[in-house]
Amino acid sequence: MTDTRLSSTRLLDDARALDAADPLGAHLDAFLPAPGVTAYLDGNSLGRPLRDTPEKLAAFVREDWGTRLIRSWDEQWMALPMELGDRIGRVALGAAAGQTVVADSTSVLIYKLMRAALRQAQGPGAAAAGRTELVMETGNFPTDRFVAEGVAAETGMTVRWLEPDPVHGVTIADVEAVLSERTALVSLSHVDYRSGALADMPGITAAVHASGALMMWDLCHSAGVVPMQLDQWGVDLAVGCTYKYLNGGPGSPAFAYLRRDLQGLLRQPIQGWWSAADIFAMGSEYAPAGDIRQLLSGTPPVTSMLAMQGMLDLIEQATIDGVRAKSASLTALAIRGYDEVLAPLGVRLLSPRDAELRGSHVTIGHPDFREVTQRLWADGVIPDFRFPDGIRLGLSPLSTSHVETVTGILAVRDALESHAR
Repeated sequence: MTDTRLSSTRLLDDARALDAADPLGAHLDAFLPAPGVTAYLDGNSLGRPLRDTPEKLAAFVREDWGTRLIRSWDEQWMALPMELGDRIGRVALGAAAGQTVVADSTSVLIYKLMRAALRQAQGPGAAAAGRTELVMETGNFPTDRFVAEGVAAETGMTVRWLEPDPVHGVTIADVEAVLSERTALVSLSHVDYRSGALADMPGITAAVHASGALMMWDLCHSAGVVPMQLDQWGVDLAVGCTYKYLNGGPGSPAFAYLRRDLQGLLRQPIQGWWSAADIFAMGSEYAPAGDIRQLLSGTPPVTSMLAMQGMLDLIEQATIDGVRAKSASLTALAIRGYDEVLAPLGVRLLSPRDAELRGSHVTIGHPDFREVTQRLWADGVIPDFRFPDGIRLGLSPLSTSHVETVTGILAVRDALESHAR
């Protein structure tokens, strides 16, 4: 038996032992099985549906919509964006009630908050004078960068670009190096969508505040898998999606966090009827709501808010700290698998080795990975390809086992060896 084959046996044996001892293992059965899929390693892009989701959706059509009809708006739907936001804040964000709302897509909410923050920076008063820069990372997710460029063009601001280490991500030192009296807003991702690097949210937020600027975080790759304390750490604004680790389904709406003392001070740019102080007044002039509802615009996507509620139940049962502990275990096993069976094949590790410095995905690189990914998908192993030559192993703790993780690593090895022949 070759060294890598021996390592494979040991990896699988150890994975079985980890699964047997996993305190969250019972939750694995809560998710719908996917026929023909032996390893789903893309939960960081689209979480799997729960077993009871089809019946919950059917019951919604039969009862809430089909029977109660428009009466459901008064009975439950009107308050749903705020109530669901409060749940996300409590379960995943460390945010007290009244500061989180579920509304539009991630892109729209980033635009709303970013535009509101920069509008405030351009307002009257000495504190706003000369604040003309928006700080953004060159490797941030395209939406964040594209929106930043668009908002800067609208407001006459300048984007100040950070160029951090591509594996270890943005550090406090990186941010402090560009902060000045010109900084209006710093907008960064909590977990890097490429490498999985975890930014120091409290440290960076404190540094930004010391410069007199506002801090905005993109939580798309951390909400539901990395514990955080938005209130305690003084975060000003944040946006996150719900279809990754919150398993809301394709296109499920995002959430926005706006610190309580900024509500009514920052004014978002899409002034729809749902953010009016009196929704049904149909008045001739717009007056915004004084609470978190001010971030809404049009009619909320009620149907798309349904699936994530079951996942919030699971996270609450498991606790976000328990989810984080299993995430660290899964990613550590993935990196061990990389060391033992993939590194000898010329594969590069593109994620931090320290579990405290990464989120819940591990990225590996090889020139042949585009073709390898196509083969893996055809064989029922589903990772995520990222240009130019990276595979992300997204390990959603409540729906992914240790054996599934190793199965995926070994499939990458086999596909790579086969491609090389």
